[in-house]
Amino acid sequence: MKEKADIGLVGLAVMGENLVLNMESKGFTVAVYNRTTQKVDGFTEGRGKGKKIIGTRSLQELVDSLERPRKIILMVKAGGPVDDFIEKIIPYLDKGDLLIDGGNSHFPDTNRRTAFLEDKGLLYIGTGVSGGEEGALKGPSIMPGGSKEAWPLVKDIFQSIAAKVDDGTPCCDWVGEDGAGHFVKMVHNGIEYGDMQLICEAYQIMKDMLGMNAGEMHEVFSEWNKGELDSYLIEITRDILGYKDEDGTPMVDKILDTAGQKGTGKWTGITALELGVPLTLIGESVFSRCLSSQKEERVEASKILEGPEISFTGNRVEFIEDLRLALYASKMVSYAQGYVLMREAAREYGWDINYGGIALMWRGGCIIRSVFLSKIKEAFDREPDLKNLMLDPFFKDTLHRAQASWRRVVALAMTNGIPLPALSSALAYYDGYRCERLPANLLQAQRDYFGAHTYERIDKPRGEFFHTNWTGRGGTTAASTYNV
Repeated sequence: MKEKADIGLVGLAVMGENLVLNMESKGFTVAVYNRTTQKVDGFTEGRGKGKKIIGTRSLQELVDSLERPRKIILMVKAGGPVDDFIEKIIPYLDKGDLLIDGGNSHFPDTNRRTAFLEDKGLLYIGTGVSGGEEGALKGPSIMPGGSKEAWPLVKDIFQSIAAKVDDGTPCCDWVGEDGAGHFVKMVHNGIEYGDMQLICEAYQIMKDMLGMNAGEMHEVFSEWNKGELDSYLIEITRDILGYKDEDGTPMVDKILDTAGQKGTGKWTGITALELGVPLTLIGESVFSRCLSSQKEERVEASKILEGPEISFTGNRVEFIEDLRLALYASKMVSYAQGYVLMREAAREYGWDINYGGIALMWRGGCIIRSVFLSKIKEAFDREPDLKNLMLDPFFKDTLHRAQASWRRVVALAMTNGIPLPALSSALAYYDGYRCERLPANLLQAQRDYFGAHTYERIDKPRGEFFHTNWTGRGGTTAASTYNV
């Protein structure tokens, strides 16, 4: 074993342990530290025994065990614990050393920490790591951003441990400065929320409207995973629907219908509101989890509020194909909205983001990996300044092909009282985006009527604002014109 380690890692929970084992398996010597030192001993004498892993029991020992410039990955809980650790380890570091936050930190925190550490002569990377525990061990998708001069220090390590696509390309590349890496990971998680909710809505339609059992749905998802919808989330849904409890009944039917969340989807929605991006599908996916958590209220409401009797008399095979196309089209909308959000954030924060490259990083290792992502890369290869994925020829043609099926699914489900917040909001976004004239003219007149907020006219140049004295009592004074 080398006397000095190539890189250090702090935080020996499962993700941290698996990343260490991944790095060690690629030929790197790794020093490890955990606040609870018994975990260090347990790891080095357990899963890490006999491997190129150096156990340390203090921050001083950790720093002393590393080659210069030192590189340390933090796998600790986002928020205060990251700031606390940074403050504790700074006294032991020298100029040019690098700290790496591999947790799910909020990107404004990464912006702040990058500036703080660079001001002290240190380097900082905030990197998204996706793929869960298995991905951390076998190859995750890694999305680093922060101090640009830090990337050469860890490029070899990160790209060695990252997932690889069929041609050997690693699912890891530099995203951008400051919090760009954590921002892209946040959007990834928002799209993940959307994908999961869309799949769950398809499941509810099959279960409640078509009367299908878990075994039948297992077969449908197995078929879907062989075609356009081939993805990790469709694959695990197939496996879940086929899993039996000890008594031979479907495990999925025994799970309470209340969903948890850790906040990244919420952050995505809040950021979209701050930047003025209509991230409707992902927003509805977050709210759907919130509604699911109101289990007791829903049980009570189910006994009071009435809905239609569920009745399906059509061709089930044909409708399942409609459902597949509706799911595929809605998935496209989810990614389209996510990419618009990244574009607006890049403009707001001055990041130079390679949008096609992000699709490549998501093709393997991460939770939203799918064959579909290669189409996003091709779209940005064709038009690097693409405003919206739906305008790309492939996406436009696919949405057109799916449109009739999409509308049939939404209409029939709503007629039968099946809630489709994500599928229906995706269709509404599509219709709103393709609509040349929306009713916002009336909305702006309303705002001017009660608040003198002014409006623009279609027969005057953009940027000229007008006010009408709608009641004859308001006078000619108008409010200042601004947008939040």
